[in-house]
Amino acid sequence: MERTLANAAGGIIAHDPAEQATPAYSTPFALPFPTFAPEPEHIPFNRFCKVGTEFAYIQQAIDAMQISGDGRFTALCHEILEKDLGVGKALLTTSCTHALEMAALLLDIQPGDEVIIPSFTFVSTANAFVLRGARPVFADIRPDTLNLDESRLEALITLRTRAIVPVHYGGIGCEMDTILKVAARHRIAVVEDNAHGLYGAYRGKRLGSFGSLATLSFHETKNFSCGEGGALLITDPAYFERAEILREKGTNRKRFFRGEVDRYSWVDIGSSYLPSEILAAVLYAQLLARERIRKQRRDVWEFYAAQLADWAAENGVGLPRIPSHCESSHHLFYLLLPRAADRPGLIEHLKAAGILSVFHYLPLHLSKMGRTFGGVKGACPVSEDVSDRLLRLPFYNALEPATQGRIVERIKCHKF
Repeated sequence: MERTLANAAGGIIAHDPAEQATPAYSTPFALPFPTFAPEPEHIPFNRFCKVGTEFAYIQQAIDAMQISGDGRFTALCHEILEKDLGVGKALLTTSCTHALEMAALLLDIQPGDEVIIPSFTFVSTANAFVLRGARPVFADIRPDTLNLDESRLEALITLRTRAIVPVHYGGIGCEMDTILKVAARHRIAVVEDNAHGLYGAYRGKRLGSFGSLATLSFHETKNFSCGEGGALLITDPAYFERAEILREKGTNRKRFFRGEVDRYSWVDIGSSYLPSEILAAVLYAQLLARERIRKQRRDVWEFYAAQLADWAAENGVGLPRIPSHCESSHHLFYLLLPRAADRPGLIEHLKAAGILSVFHYLPLHLSKMGRTFGGVKGACPVSEDVSDRLLRLPFYNALEPATQGRIVERIKCHKF
């Protein structure tokens, strides 16, 4: 049955599913997508790209006089994610960080537990478990996909290991077959950090649907954005009810709304992880345009790959690689320069033309906090090497070929 939203006057605003370019999901109404504003002289590294329906859906949320969390727009986002990704439950959160924190709570991580994470990742991957008293065990990455090196995984497991957290770097899937086999052999939970990988796939299955738990990010820098936001994805039904409780400040409020209890009360630990309906409305607009956004990002990625291939080969520069059994989300594009000393000069060369390029993660095991958990130089040599040489290029949905051409030509005229 098609779901609709009531307007402020009590009427129903329906739509014809055939008007949507994407598969039919319940939506208040369909609006045409606008053209994007002209590219600026300065080329930013990232740029939020609206699809054009965000304000209309925000207005509907306001007109419905419900802008706190878990309203109709949140439910519509859950519906899309659950159906598209094939997961039992999706729960929007205020950030991917908070979704990871919920995962740590659901796994009942305790002081002294160990959690294996790649050193080459954002700090949230570690912090969510450190907050529960766990010790992060830093894994090195593969030199080809920059994902957790599954061949070195088993050697890191101890009797204290409670979880493995693969990060799908750049939206390219980790080797989940091996990771899941190792985890099953040792009865360890797998939590996918899929901040980069919404709609990416590994061997035909969507990223975020392999582990018992997975997380998404809808930060401004991600493929689909509401400014700040995330989601927890749950494939194991054993976690469904408690996840709702943790997300609702430790109360059984959701059961009350479903009529399963006559009042709700404090039943567990938890926090306030619900995003506002304003943010959910923005995200809903973006998810409805998912096929268009995915194509735009694929086009940007493929333009860089095609235009820079010969130059990269001639200059010993590495480009992102997508294994044949993976479908990328096309989250980012990077250059892996021959030497660490090459990067500052190229950054300045691009900056002089108004083009912003940036490096990425600093290895967590070498950070101030990482060293307190035993991190030492040389422990993750691939992470250390890649971190010094990697340079990310401007990448956003509305990046036009002409603008990309400017970036590529500027890169090609740089001399190492």
